[in-house]
Amino acid sequence: MNLLVVKFGGTSVGSLERIESAAKKVIQKIKQGYKVVVVSSAMAGETDRLINLAKQIDPFPPERELDMLISTGEQQAIALFAITLNKMGYPAKSLCGWQVPIITDGVHTKAKVMKVGVQRIKNLLNEGYIPVVAGFQGVTEDWEITTLGRGGSDLSAVVLAYALGADCEIYTDVEGVFTADPRIVPNAKKIPRISYEEMLEMASLGAKVMQARSVEFAMKYNVRIHVRSSFSDNDGTWILPEEEVMEKVAVRAITLDTKESRITVVRVPDKPGIAYKIFKALGDAHIVVDMIVQNVSHQGYTDLSFTVNKTDAKKAEDIVRRVASEIGAQEVIRDDNVAKISVVGIGMRSSYGTAAKMFEVLYKNNINIMAISTSEIKISCLIESKYGELALRELHSAFIEEDQDVIKY
Repeated sequence: MNLLVVKFGGTSVGSLERIESAAKKVIQKIKQGYKVVVVSSAMAGETDRLINLAKQIDPFPPERELDMLISTGEQQAIALFAITLNKMGYPAKSLCGWQVPIITDGVHTKAKVMKVGVQRIKNLLNEGYIPVVAGFQGVTEDWEITTLGRGGSDLSAVVLAYALGADCEIYTDVEGVFTADPRIVPNAKKIPRISYEEMLEMASLGAKVMQARSVEFAMKYNVRIHVRSSFSDNDGTWILPEEEVMEKVAVRAITLDTKESRITVVRVPDKPGIAYKIFKALGDAHIVVDMIVQNVSHQGYTDLSFTVNKTDAKKAEDIVRRVASEIGAQEVIRDDNVAKISVVGIGMRSSYGTAAKMFEVLYKNNINIMAISTSEIKISCLIESKYGELALRELHSAFIEEDQDVIKY
């Protein structure tokens, strides 16, 4: 069976006209000989609308009830998509996450997929139907509805592609993966092929094209992904194993993440076990910590700073304040006016001078660095958010628009 999983983002199904356009792309694939499974996000803006409704009642609504509420956005979209396909003469049936089923753990608002059933989807395909599956949704083994985090429809699509042995097409409002956000950097270039590792770094560093967890899953299980536009028939960007990416430049892309907050614990006793207590409490609350900086100890005390996603910032601050009082720290400071600027590229493994060049560009633009983190294929700097777009443009000019040495394998 020549199978293809196609996923449409919120903008791609943002109106009835756009749903009809997306349905025509599905029909085009069927005419090319594919059996297609559709995964749909909620209509553009619907998830935010539902969250805002909940927060008008309670700024911090119970996460179980929030999942129950926001999962309805995808349910609306899949029903409308299936109705459209049926009207166009192509039998379709919509399925919620629990009807597939996509089984998750019990962590509400950012659940992890544990297992997925595909027999019902296969039965529908064999009966001549197009299954239209709600992205973003899952269910626990004791029938609690969960969601997979923002951008979770990407993960739904990749998981189903793996389970069905299919390739995966992600339809979005851009023509693929670019060397920087083209809305900020007009000279950004589309990348025809990119490795899983580079895409994972980019997604985790603020690139909005793919959810990081979906790329991580694709890399682990070797699911080929084609990211392309809903509004054109042009080829997009293939996300592939490293060996299939023919040329490897030192820096593939520049990313900007404005969705982080910095939390600083001031005058922390510098002794064993203190960092463990802070980060154990955050881990128990399922809060992901990114950059961590500890100052040099002075008279038995130090300052400890780290970043978290803005959506977790208030919760993290409350937890750290509680721990700080237990360990005798002086105070806790939260700063939401930060941004993370990063350079990414698998060619960095075998090149030198990238860090120096990045720091030089920031220095020449009078941009102070608050924190630095690195991996084999990326360098990230925490800076003031007001300098984020300037840093993005200047680094793109220095690393992408100037000639690059190509490392050929």
